[in-house]
Amino acid sequence: MVFGRLFAGLRKTRETLVSGLRQLMGRGELDAAQLDRLEELLYTADLGPAAASLVTALREAFRKGTLKQAEEVEPFVKARLLQLMGGAESPVALADRPHVVLVVGVNGSGKTTSIAKLAALHKREGRKVMLAACDTFRAAAVEQLTIWADRLDVPIVKGKSGADPSGLAFDAADAAAKEGIDVLLVDTAGRLHTQKNLMAELEKVRRVLGKRVPGAPHETLLVLDGTTGQNAIAQARQFQASVAVSGLMVTKLDGTARGGAVVSIREQLGLPVRFVGVGETVEDIERFDPAAFVEALFQGASSAA
Repeated sequence: MVFGRLFAGLRKTRETLVSGLRQLMGRGELDAAQLDRLEELLYTADLGPAAASLVTALREAFRKGTLKQAEEVEPFVKARLLQLMGGAESPVALADRPHVVLVVGVNGSGKTTSIAKLAALHKREGRKVMLAACDTFRAAAVEQLTIWADRLDVPIVKGKSGADPSGLAFDAADAAAKEGIDVLLVDTAGRLHTQKNLMAELEKVRRVLGKRVPGAPHETLLVLDGTTGQNAIAQARQFQASVAVSGLMVTKLDGTARGGAVVSIREQLGLPVRFVGVGETVEDIERFDPAAFVEALFQGASSAA
């Protein structure tokens, strides 16, 4: 089975987690020492609290005698990971027009590039897309988004450096409604989750969007850098409290052995992972499917020699 860019993007996580598991377990009767080493391995893959849940389940099955052989560990872990991921999420319905997506995140998370990837994905699927450059604090951010808009041949609404982000958001929503746009992607200034004044401004942008387009924003996507591992959870909790995040996009999974953080993020926050970024090109985006994610982790990983 082939999982395309997702499979390739999870190479480092697969090498750390699954190849390590296979080299550790081998065959024969399972013992407590192997479970101790497995616990260390799971934390190395940055599963975090999810690792604790996995280890608890493994030890309980071992204690009860339902897990006896080393070769039974891999299918057990695989099934448990699927369970922790919560199963498949229903896709977001794009019934509203324009469907307004507010994109938020900390500085350096890959937010602007992620917006370009989302725009390209929606355009490939036949939708009319518009971008709103509401990161007015950083001129380079507007320039970067404008370059992407030109490359993708999609309209962009932008203002002068230092312009009011909420006013610009209203103008973009108004233009999208008048021009029959299917999806409006709203960029926002990258900010730390601890910057309360900027978080309050983000909430203002949300309110203003709703004044022009009823129900907007229909999605609020938080972009998380996959290389930050468990730190992403603290960021997500603050954003979730301030702006009612509805879903996640996890970036840079191609450059980290911490892809296991996706499992922990999903388990700890209860927020659906909607998209993953698995490369540097605009095509390197996947709609997230928990079953495909787990399969991509285990498919093709090397076994013990």
